[in-house]
Amino acid sequence: VQLQAYGGGLVQAGGSLRLSCAASGRAFSSTAMGWFRQAPGKEREFVAAINWSTGTTYYADSVKGRFTISRDNAKNTVYLTIDNLDPEDTAVYYCASKTLGGSVWFASLYDYWGQGTQVTVSS
Repeated sequence: VQLQAYGGGLVQAGGSLRLSCAASGRAFSSTAMGWFRQAPGKEREFVAAINWSTGTTYYADSVKGRFTISRDNAKNTVYLTIDNLDPEDTAVYYCASKTLGGSVWFASLYDYWGQGTQVTVSS
């Protein structure tokens, strides 16, 4: 299984960004895909997840209303759109894959991880 995260960059506060995670190497219909982020000096935190088969989405309370997770089954790609970016969103963003069942909130439950993409928000 390979996960390739990309789309990060330097963005001004208030702007938008769409991160992508291209997945390959398995049948993803029975998986959930998640996005996590890790800011300097902080622990990795859950951001959002999506059930690949049903499209059910999950969000951390801190990002509801600004972050949108979606997927394109044909392209085996999951997206994270971030609107109204804030300097507090500065972090490395990781995508990850886990089999369905159990919580989507905990990083330890994910089997595969992408390499991360840096998002830097300037004020």
